[in-house]
Amino acid sequence: MSDRYKIFDQNAVYFTTLTIVNWIEVFTSKEQKHMIVDALKYCQKEKGLEIYGWCLMPSHLHLICSVSSEIGMSGFLRDFKKFTSKEIVKLINETTENRKEWILEQFKRACKHLKRDQKYKVWQDSNQTKIIFSTNFFYQKLKYIHDNPVEDMLVTNPEDYMFSSARNYADLDYLLEVIVEPQQLVTVK
Repeated sequence: MSDRYKIFDQNAVYFTTLTIVNWIEVFTSKEQKHMIVDALKYCQKEKGLEIYGWCLMPSHLHLICSVSSEIGMSGFLRDFKKFTSKEIVKLINETTENRKEWILEQFKRACKHLKRDQKYKVWQDSNQTKIIFSTNFFYQKLKYIHDNPVEDMLVTNPEDYMFSSARNYADLDYLLEVIVEPQQLVTVK
């Protein structure tokens, strides 16, 4: 892995993107979306996840976050991806999703190169993870993730998208608690 996305400080604030293999759009049902929200809530409560911004798109999840517990950012990402991978496959199997067979076949193919015995690979191995080094960089990334659903033409305004912290920042009803006035955001001077 390139040093460009390496996690050097386990408790720093990072902008990170977790992407489904082959950019498959699996977060298209309410059940899949709410499962991700519930998993993030669990990590906030049990793993020290602190979220400053987020947006769940059909094929990926953007987060601006830090982890205050001893598991650190790497441990959070590992545990989150492991748990949600199983839940994604479970929900696909329980649904009448018309792409069910195709999606599961893609997940099977994605793990053919792995040395360990694994039936499905849901998330890409690498995460685009960049340390938040300035307040300007924070707001640049926050705007980027909030504008993502607008760019994809899912909504007209960022705050119209329920699965995003744009609603928190617009002081509207939201699904997930976030820290909207981060005091100690900058990790590198």
